[in-house]
Amino acid sequence: MAAGSVWDEIFDTEHAEVVRTYIERWPRKGRQPEKVLIVMVRPDAEQRWLCPHCGVKLDPVEWDTRRWRTLDMHGKRCFLEADLPRVVCGEHGKVTAAVPWARHDDRFSRPFEEFAAWLAANGPWTKVARQLRVTWDAVAGMAARVCADAAAGRDRLDGLARIGIDEKSWGKREDQYLIVVTDHDGGTIAWMGEGRCQATVEKFFADLGPERAGLLTDVSADGAEWIHDVVRQEAPQALISVDAFHVVKWAGEKLDELRRRLAAELRAAGHEDQAATLGKGLWALRKKPDKLTGSQRTALAGIKRDNRHLYTGYLIKEQVREMFKVKGDDGKALLNGVIAWAQRSKIPEMAKFAKTLAHYKPLIENTLNGGPSNGRAEALNSQLNALITRARGFRSAAALMNMASFVHGGLCPDSPYA
Repeated sequence: MAAGSVWDEIFDTEHAEVVRTYIERWPRKGRQPEKVLIVMVRPDAEQRWLCPHCGVKLDPVEWDTRRWRTLDMHGKRCFLEADLPRVVCGEHGKVTAAVPWARHDDRFSRPFEEFAAWLAANGPWTKVARQLRVTWDAVAGMAARVCADAAAGRDRLDGLARIGIDEKSWGKREDQYLIVVTDHDGGTIAWMGEGRCQATVEKFFADLGPERAGLLTDVSADGAEWIHDVVRQEAPQALISVDAFHVVKWAGEKLDELRRRLAAELRAAGHEDQAATLGKGLWALRKKPDKLTGSQRTALAGIKRDNRHLYTGYLIKEQVREMFKVKGDDGKALLNGVIAWAQRSKIPEMAKFAKTLAHYKPLIENTLNGGPSNGRAEALNSQLNALITRARGFRSAAALMNMASFVHGGLCPDSPYA
């Protein structure tokens, strides 16, 4: 087999021909020169001198030599090199001709970008940049381009029926929030938008369109009324469910408020030992009963013996957890019982919690009747946190949305080496 055809097989790009290969030696300070492999290529006759926008074949008017970084070869950096003309298109003017191995006006080959995006989806971006010997910004750009290409051929909003809408903080500032829409049936991110307001949710429904909004059957969310209001307006037929995670969280927060108030009262009365016991019982009050350690069970028994109000608050919180466990009519009966119990308890924090439950009662009942939990959306939030950590933070919401859609939106390609 001729050398050219061997390289054609290795290069493996349709409509491209390998002309020749050679080694360049690049100087490095205090080290041996770096050996860099240069592969000279050209488009075949069918794909030569095409407008990159409309694909019309044109005559070249001026020439330039250009290089594209491609996958390494035996540890050596590898570049594709080609004499590339500019062409004059009647519709798009003078433009650089298209090439089959790279995107227009890009300096990386398609296989290199897909490999970089796959690495970025599965590891820290700083390490990916170091491994590929490119900058962090180059990794972000390649991931964004591969994601955009993958998303262009599919509509992730098609076929949505049961969705979750949740908010996600991606930075330290108060304005650094995203709205994440999860497809409960597909287990993927269906849509993301920047902001934490009604306008962002309205933008989702604008992208979805009234016809597809009319096909939604269930929407899970937290207690944010500004989300509920938009859903009621844009998809009035959809059942809104307040998920179990947030309701149990509300109960836990009120229990924490009660514990802190009682501890402060004990300190004010000079009972430091009893106040310290309440502090030690923090995790005993928060965890599920079957997850308690021996020392936590002892702490809970002490609270039951010495602090009736706090133990009552704990039982109310556990009753809330139980109602989501049994669901159905039994769950709704427990919901009514919890509201009545919290109202009669004469504990201010629990009385406020009872008002919250009464306010959201119809939405909680939708969950108890079999509505989707927002747990999948919360799990995706945790995965987004891991993604942010791996990337050492994102410099823009757009970069995070591109990568999140790429990794958790079903767009990530397989490794070229798979």
